[in-house]
Amino acid sequence: MSDPPAAAPPDPLAEPTAEEPAAALAQAEAELYRLDPDEFMARRQDLAASAREAGHAAAAKQIAALRKPTRSAWLVNRLVRADPTVAQQIATLAADLRDAERAMDGARIRDLSAARRRLVDDLTAQALAPLEAPPFALREEVLATFDAAIADPGVAASLGTLVRAAHWAGFGLTPAPDGAPDTPPVPPPIAKKPKTPEPAEAGAERERRRREKIHVAERAVADATRAAEAASVAEHDLEDTVRRLESELAEARERLAEARRQSYRAESRRQRADADLGRLSE
Repeated sequence: MSDPPAAAPPDPLAEPTAEEPAAALAQAEAELYRLDPDEFMARRQDLAASAREAGHAAAAKQIAALRKPTRSAWLVNRLVRADPTVAQQIATLAADLRDAERAMDGARIRDLSAARRRLVDDLTAQALAPLEAPPFALREEVLATFDAAIADPGVAASLGTLVRAAHWAGFGLTPAPDGAPDTPPVPPPIAKKPKTPEPAEAGAERERRRREKIHVAERAVADATRAAEAASVAEHDLEDTVRRLESELAEARERLAEARRQSYRAESRRQRADADLGRLSE
């Protein structure tokens, strides 16, 4: 039996496979969105040039089009890429919140809302950890982005390649990515008078308003919690300052008392010296 023909050697002029440009783009994104924004532009140019030299013209064009992130977006991207569990934590909590809202389970919504605040605060602290004294505005943008990622699947999907901070201004949560509604579908009633709102419509409107009030209350609690924490920190800082000033004041009083004693002794010595001089002059 004759041996099977040997496989033909690869053609160096053959077009690159679809996987190669995709991998080049993915690697470029992974590097660029972990990189400090100040270094983004120069490194993007280098990566695009490398892709062109490798024959990946389409990938080079896509790399060159990648947008530089703001500093707050960069902090979020870096954390998400460094810790894969971050995206999973956000997705799991968002799914639980949607389930609770569909079931209209008020107690579970309250518990999950508290968990949401804790998670957002924790992720914000992790993202800002490398900075010694992050500005308040930067912290608020990072916090708002993680909060929006829980509410909006579109923001959650962009974690890792964000170009700017995200903000969620809606009520409750948006529909899940598969398009499932937030509330169970209500079968249309048999309309007797088209101009008269049906009970199901009125119930849906009441539920929408209730969810709006819940969300407003949640945000009010979150804002009040953060304000209380900031006030507590300020209080402790001022207490430390007062204690330090009180200690310095006590030390100053001791030094003043000692200076007075030294002054009294010096004055006594002067008076004795004057008396001795007077007697010698007689």
